[in-house]
Parts: sequence; structure tokens; C-alpha cells
Amino acid sequence: MAKVEKEKKEKKHFFKDFKAELKKVIWPTPKQVINNTTAVITIVLITALIVFVLDLTFETLNTHGVDKLKGIVSKDGGNVVENVVDNTTDSNTIDTNTTEENTVSKT
Repeated sequence: MAKVEKEKKEKKHFFKDFKAELKKVIWPTPKQVINNTTAVITIVLITALIVFVLDLTFETLNTHGVDKLKGIVSKDGGNVVENVVDNTTDSNTIDTNTTEENTVSKT
């Protein structure tokens, strides 16, 4: 019986303390809420714009600038991309020929 009464007193004391703490809170005025919300939304939009511009810039550099950089680095003046394309075409032809030979020999 004493345990039940003690729990009731603790709950009553908890809510009393809770109410007292809420009275100590300094609540912002509606004007402060609007100003703070505007500031947060503005900062988020500016950050999003900066990230978008950086993403666009790096994507453009990656698309156009990498080929030029490969040309500068290579000794023959920029035929690196053509050589890579030629090598992949030759290897695809070899793979196709071997597959055709294997198919013919099995039948």
C-alpha cells in the first residue's frame, strides 16, 4: 500500500516539476519564429545553389576537360581516346570470332 502512495506522490511531483520548468522556458515571439525560419530557409537555398553550381561545374569539367587533360599528358598529342576506342573494337572482334569458331566446331 505504501508503494502505491509513493508512486502517486512521485508522479505528482514529476508533473509539478515539469510545469515549473516549462514556466522557465523563454518562448520566442511569432516575429522571432518568422525571422529564424526565414534565415534557415535562406541558408538552405544558398547551400543548395552552391552545391548545384559545383556539381554542374565538375560534371562539365569531367565531360570536356578530361579529354583535353589526356591529350596534354599523352606524348602523341591527344590520340589517347582514339587508341582506346580502337583497342576495344579489336578485342570485341576477336571475342566474336572465337565465339563463332566455338559454335561452328560444336555443331
